[in-house]
Amino acid sequence: MKQGKLFVISGASGVGKSTVLQHVMAARKDLTFSVSATTRPPRPNEVDCVHYYFITKEAFQEMIAQDAFLEYDNHNANYYGTPIAQLEEKMRSGHVMLDIEPVGAKNVRQKRPDATLIFIMPPSMEELERRLRGRGDTSEEQIAIRLERAKWEMEQRYWYDHVVVNDVPETCAEAILKIIAQAANE
Repeated sequence: MKQGKLFVISGASGVGKSTVLQHVMAARKDLTFSVSATTRPPRPNEVDCVHYYFITKEAFQEMIAQDAFLEYDNHNANYYGTPIAQLEEKMRSGHVMLDIEPVGAKNVRQKRPDATLIFIMPPSMEELERRLRGRGDTSEEQIAIRLERAKWEMEQRYWYDHVVVNDVPETCAEAILKIIAQAANE
């Protein structure tokens, strides 16, 4: 099989990326999810090496020193990054989806200009706040930090290749599937 294509999904915390990506991944068997490394603790039901590679800050910093990331970012007091080795391995057998923040997406754009970047918007800031509060695992302080960061992140949507609104996850997933098919020349 020829080298797969790289797709980057970004959006503010609470926009529903995980739900949308579940629909997208279920619809395309040739699409693999790239697992990011992070220094944040796992949420309930998150599994190491499935949802993230949960590593210590010291281990993350060592990987930075070894230039082992395609991109990385430090936000919400934690590091997040895409290990190059696992990304390249997955791209040898199909298309790969990255779920990363705008700073990381900009770094991917510089290193991999062939990547397709997609930004997911919430229907409104009020809906985004409702979704964050609905998680039940986010402190008031973290909600305030994430809402402030969301404003900046949404301003970044203009340099992405595509912008989709997640009003209904299934509809948002369908829009992303069309973008993937177009980019893969199907």
